[in-house]
Amino acid sequence: MDITCPWCYIGHRELQKAIKDAADCDLTIKVEHRPFLLQPNMEEGKVIDKKTFYLEKFGEEKLAQIKQMVSARAKELDIEIGFEGWLCQTIRAHRLLRKAYMVGGQELQEKVLEAIFYAYFTEGKNIADIHFLGELAEDTGVFSKDEAVEFLKSDEYRAEIEQMANEARKKGVSGVPFTIINGRWAVSGGQTADVYTQIFRKLAGKGPLHTIPAAPSCSDAGCPIAAAAAAVKS
Repeated sequence: MDITCPWCYIGHRELQKAIKDAADCDLTIKVEHRPFLLQPNMEEGKVIDKKTFYLEKFGEEKLAQIKQMVSARAKELDIEIGFEGWLCQTIRAHRLLRKAYMVGGQELQEKVLEAIFYAYFTEGKNIADIHFLGELAEDTGVFSKDEAVEFLKSDEYRAEIEQMANEARKKGVSGVPFTIINGRWAVSGGQTADVYTQIFRKLAGKGPLHTIPAAPSCSDAGCPIAAAAAAVKS
């Protein structure tokens, strides 16, 4: 998962919906968000105007199509995804997410993730800014702003985040979102809640698993519209 990918925000919300929809499956579903860096070679702290970046990458006509596709899915999930603001290297945000997971597990990590997604996509904030992330960390209960700034200025979890991201690429992951379920199903792209619910019901022995369709994702070359086929392991 990378925070600058709109399909990761959409996929996150779809997964949350699927977990609620599968409440009758009597499953214990635990979620851990692991990092992927879409801009691994971008200088940390550097920002690029998001609109300019996408216009140069896709052109006006294709960007309009992307916006329409993303906005339609976002509206269904009651979230707002804008294309204004700043594109940046996300390793600082990933380090904060890892810290949240280590401090408060899934619940705190998802609280911080929601806050970062909202800040980036809805408010157009610079999520590489140490002081902004420090305020966000305090608001979400990870630790105080001063402690967060000190943490972000250090190298804590940096090597771990880089290793996780590199391991994903070595295993063939080239785009996000990419979700591994129960070590058996590898689901690529911004799938709908129905796809995840189908897998959960299969795990619970309450239904069949049909072919998982291709879904849009973000990659180094094609964020945010490339369609990535889902891999299914029996």
